[in-house]
Amino acid sequence: MSSELPRHSVSVTGVVVRPSDGKVLIIKRVDDGRWVPPGGVLELDETPEQCVVREVREETGIEVDPIRLVGVYKNMRLGVVSLAFLCEPRGGELQTSDESSVATWLSSEEAVDRCPEARGVRIKDALSGEGPFVRAHDGTSLLPTT
Repeated sequence: MSSELPRHSVSVTGVVVRPSDGKVLIIKRVDDGRWVPPGGVLELDETPEQCVVREVREETGIEVDPIRLVGVYKNMRLGVVSLAFLCEPRGGELQTSDESSVATWLSSEEAVDRCPEARGVRIKDALSGEGPFVRAHDGTSLLPTT
């Protein structure tokens, strides 16, 4: 058994839902071509809420207000823990970035269908009105709970 402490990376995911029509903001990532809700790595000097505001703005141009934590999701293969927040848009202009080749608003069903299961479930969880949920995945699919 190793005496070293485990090393995890902490990320955030912003599930941004437009109140006027219930559409969800998702991006197509430049690096792997996957459709996902916007998000990224938590910096040492910011809170999770500050991080989700920054990441959504950087990747999509949309300014958001975090509403509530909807879940904690761990990629068991990479050791990445992501905190997902339901967010409400409050301004900005939709745009792409170095990390997103497409940024768009889709119905929740379309958004979930385009995303890998491990990302789409965050949208489902955010819209359920329940939680927060705790889930494990392998980067693509959810893993069975024990």
